[in-house]
Amino acid sequence: MRILVVEDEPVLADLVAEGLRRQAMAVDVVHDGAAALECLSVNDYDVLVLDRDLPEVHGDDVCRELVAQGASVRILMLTAAVTVGDRVEGLGLGADDYLPKPFAYAELVARVQALARRRVPPLPPVLNRAGITLDAPRRQAFRDGRYLPLSRKEYSVLEVLMRAQGAVVTTEELLERAWDERADPFTTVVKATVSKLRAKLGEPRVIVTVPGGYRL
Repeated sequence: MRILVVEDEPVLADLVAEGLRRQAMAVDVVHDGAAALECLSVNDYDVLVLDRDLPEVHGDDVCRELVAQGASVRILMLTAAVTVGDRVEGLGLGADDYLPKPFAYAELVARVQALARRRVPPLPPVLNRAGITLDAPRRQAFRDGRYLPLSRKEYSVLEVLMRAQGAVVTTEELLERAWDERADPFTTVVKATVSKLRAKLGEPRVIVTVPGGYRL
C-alpha cells in the first residue's frame, strides 16, 4: 500500500514514515498542504496521514479539497488538536479517522492498515494462491508450508501480485504500489526485485512475465 504523510515537523514526519515503512508500506513525505495537494494530483495513495495545522495550505483545506474532488484516498488526521470538539470538526470535514498526538505507533499502523482495507474490495487477511500463503496480519509468506524469508520490497511485490488474483500487474503498477516517489521509474528495480522473489519462491516458477508486467 502507498501512504502520503503530511507533517510540518520534519523529525516527526520521518519517524512516522519509517514506522510505516517497517510494515512494508511505500511512504512519501511532504511538509505543507500545497505540496500535499500536488502529490495527490499525480500519485494514487491508499491513505493520507494529515496534520491539520499546516503551512501554505491548512490541513482542513486539504481535506475539503479532496472531499470536493471525490478523491478515493482515505484520510487519517494526526494532530495535536485533541478535544472532542476538534475531533468532531475534523471528522465533519470528511476525514475517515482522527488520531491525536501523542500517539502509539502500533495504533497508528493499525489505523492506517484498517483505512487501506476500506479503500478496496475486502479480501481475506490470509491469501492463498499457487501453493503460496500470505499472512497479511503477521507479514509472513509461505510456499507449500515452507517459510519465505522475504525482504520488505519482495513481500510488497508478492502481496500486490496475490491481491490481483491472477490478473496482470504492469511494471508501472508495481512501482506505484510497492515503492515511493524516490524510486527512479527508469531503473530496473522492479525486475531485480521480482528476480530475487522468484529465487526465494523456488520451482516450479509461479510468477509469469507477460508483455509490460507480471502475473501470479
